[in-house]
Amino acid sequence: MGLPVQRAQVENLYVDAMLLADEAHAAFAAQRDLGRTPGDSLRQIGLACESLKTTTRLMHIIAWLLHRRAMMAGDPGAGPNDSAARIGEPVTADWDICAGFDEPLRRIVAASERLFERIAAIESGWQAPAVAPVQALLARLEARL
Repeated sequence: MGLPVQRAQVENLYVDAMLLADEAHAAFAAQRDLGRTPGDSLRQIGLACESLKTTTRLMHIIAWLLHRRAMMAGDPGAGPNDSAARIGEPVTADWDICAGFDEPLRRIVAASERLFERIAAIESGWQAPAVAPVQALLARLEARL
């Protein structure tokens, strides 16, 4: 994978992440405002927790993408060994709580998890050492024997 492809991927993913972050903010805020009925405090706590998890997940994604952009631009302060250079462990949603949310909100939470998984897969692919095609073919043949 060449640097121009990586740059285009990072830019496209950055736009996706920012749009999803705006959508998540608006959707969670609307649910927070609509759910202010007495006796519904457990749902409000669940909503607040999942809002925080989704926001944290998206901020990790955005930080990773911004760091990649800085590295690609040659920023001397952005190195491959910085903590921001690693996406880290996922902050997973509690789907028992999310099951009580409206469909659009569940879709946003799921989309943020999928985006995190995509970033993690891309990161691991970029870090993997290149294997020559002949070596890969030999390894597959050895595994079958």
